[in-house]
Amino acid sequence: MIRINLLAAERERAKKPRGALIPAAHRVTIGASVILIATMLGIGWWFWILHQQSTAIDQAIAQADAETLKLRGVLSQVQKFESRKAQLQQRVTLIEQLRSGQSAPVYVLDKISRSLPDRLWLTDLKQTGQDFTITGFGTSMTAVSDFIVNLESTNRFKKPVEIVDSQVQSDKSGNEIVRFSIKAAYFDPDAPQPAAPAPAAKPGGRGGGRGAN
Repeated sequence: MIRINLLAAERERAKKPRGALIPAAHRVTIGASVILIATMLGIGWWFWILHQQSTAIDQAIAQADAETLKLRGVLSQVQKFESRKAQLQQRVTLIEQLRSGQSAPVYVLDKISRSLPDRLWLTDLKQTGQDFTITGFGTSMTAVSDFIVNLESTNRFKKPVEIVDSQVQSDKSGNEIVRFSIKAAYFDPDAPQPAAPAPAAKPGGRGGGRGAN
C-alpha cells in the first residue's frame, strides 16, 4: 500500500516565498508616473499663481494709467487757472495804476466844478504836466474873478492863478459876455516836496585863510 504525505508537500509549498503582487518594472513605472503627475500639478499651480499675480499687476497698471490721465487733466486745469490768475492780476495792477494816475485829474475836475460861480461856464480844459489851461465864458469880469478866487481857496492850485486872455464879446442876443482863458498850476500838499538846495560856499573863504597864513 502506497502512502502519500500531503502534509509534507503543503509544508514545502508554504516554505517557498510568495512572489510580489506588483512586478518591479511596474513599480518603477508607477513611481515615475506619480512623480510626473506631482511635477505637472506643481508647475500648473505655479503658473496659476503667476497668472493671478500678472492679472493683479495689469489691473494696478491700468488703474495707475487712469489716475495719471486724471491727474494730467487736473494739472492742465491748474495751469489754465494759474494763467488766468496771472492775467487777472496784471489787469488789476493796470487798473490800480490807471486809478492812481487818474486820481489827480479827477480830483482837479471836482475842485474846478465846485469852484464855478453862477453866470460862468467852461468850454475847454487842457492839461500839460501840472498846468491846467481853462477856457470859458462869463457874463462879467466879476464872475471870472470869483472863479479865480474860488480856485485859489481850494489850496490845490498855486497862487496866483493867472489870466492868460480875456475878451469882451457879444452873444447872439447882443448881450456882452467875457471870453476868458486862465492858467492854474496844480499843487498837492501831501506830495513830498523836493529838498532845498544846499547853500553855496562863500567866495574867498579858503583864499582868505591862505592869506592869513
